[in-house]
Amino acid sequence: MPKLAHLKFNDLAPDIPVLDADGKVMQLSALWKKQTLVLAFTRHFGCPQCKEMMDELHHVRPELEVRGLTLAIVTQGTPEQVKRFCADRAPGATCLADPDRKAYTAYGLGRGSAFQTLISPNIWKSNKRLKETKGFSPEPAPAGQDTFIMSGTFIIGTDGRVRLPYYYEDIADHPPVELLLKGVMGMDWSKPIEGSIQPEGWE
Repeated sequence: MPKLAHLKFNDLAPDIPVLDADGKVMQLSALWKKQTLVLAFTRHFGCPQCKEMMDELHHVRPELEVRGLTLAIVTQGTPEQVKRFCADRAPGATCLADPDRKAYTAYGLGRGSAFQTLISPNIWKSNKRLKETKGFSPEPAPAGQDTFIMSGTFIIGTDGRVRLPYYYEDIADHPPVELLLKGVMGMDWSKPIEGSIQPEGWE
């Protein structure tokens, strides 16, 4: 399967229809029109790293909102599956269903290699840590969900342009929470990207 093209800084974010947890169709642009959006794509519901990611996003969501960011989580599940999974892992969050994985494809998230999804040393270390600290173990993907689909996290401004495209090196590669909260070298996610990215105070 050919590798999908990755989005880059300042690319227009694909405006794809998805389903909410009640099965209603909505455009992704409805989420970023009023506030800068953190759009997090998770893998399948049996993935321990995805449970950890959901827990981290749920924990940091109030601080994201204080900073003017809204959070939405895209899943491979059906609306019924999404409602149950998100009620358990991220209650109150905006969780979306993309069972046909059209949004995944549009955002360049395809099937990972065996190294990226199974045999990377980072994954084995992560599995061991999550088993010992949280009791999470790898489980089979629910029916209709692809075990090999990769995760990704994107920050999208109200202008519809990608402020941050974060593609995982392997399934244990989460974006640091500090990056989501504070940006690259203190940049303001709500401001359009013009020219090179520089730390605050630089001329």
